Amino acid sequence: MEGDCLSCMKYLMFVFNFFIFLGGACLLGIGIWVMVDPTGFREIVAANPLLITGAYILLAMGGLLFLLGFLGCCGAVRENKCLLLFFFLFILIIFLAELSAAILAFIFRENLTREFFTKELTKHYQGNNDTDVFSATWNSVMITFGCCGVNGPEDFRFASVFRLLTLDSAEVPEACCRREPQTRDGVLLSREECLLGRDLFLNKQGCYTVILNTFETYVYLAGALAIGVLAIELFAMIFAMCLFRGIQ
Repeated sequence: MEGDCLSCMKYLMFVFNFFIFLGGACLLGIGIWVMVDPTGFREIVAANPLLITGAYILLAMGGLLFLLGFLGCCGAVRENKCLLLFFFLFILIIFLAELSAAILAFIFRENLTREFFTKELTKHYQGNNDTDVFSATWNSVMITFGCCGVNGPEDFRFASVFRLLTLDSAEVPEACCRREPQTRDGVLLSREECLLGRDLFLNKQGCYTVILNTFETYVYLAGALAIGVLAIELFAMIFAMCLFRGIQ
């Protein structure tokens, strides 16, 4: 009976880790594709260094999951206590890191408020200065989502650096202007009228509301997936340790 239970657990461990292995391989593939050919992402991040950062994160996660899946599969099939122990320790480290990240995200959740983003935008935004990562990121977001500022065009009345650099000659940055189509390569309906703040030629919705509405469903989905992943990792550690103790 004990042998059957151990055999069942071994195959469950193999199947479980095979899917982890495949997931890691997929993430590795996506990360490599983004690094080699980021054409499909230019509208979102343009030449933003955040693209490279995201690709490196994908590569790191993919590589780690790939390694974890490999260790788990080999440890289960070979009934190798050393590989199972490494697998358990890796999962434990990832579990603790994710738990810490969740706790920190909860503690610093006020940094994701509308007020926080408004304060940062009015303090640091520099207009069309693409050498500034903060400004370039905001420009990409505003063009991609067809929005303007955090709350709307009125945010730029209080953007001190932007007002100084434009010598008060523009009410809003060019990234707020309506385009046809609404992409980075789209044609501006009227740059001059837009910069003067004419409603017909600029995007009036604030980015905070637009992005929140766009990703609201995905935020809850991501939260549910995160809880699911933590639960799976917890069971993986239990299975690994039970198999480790059952191997003679």
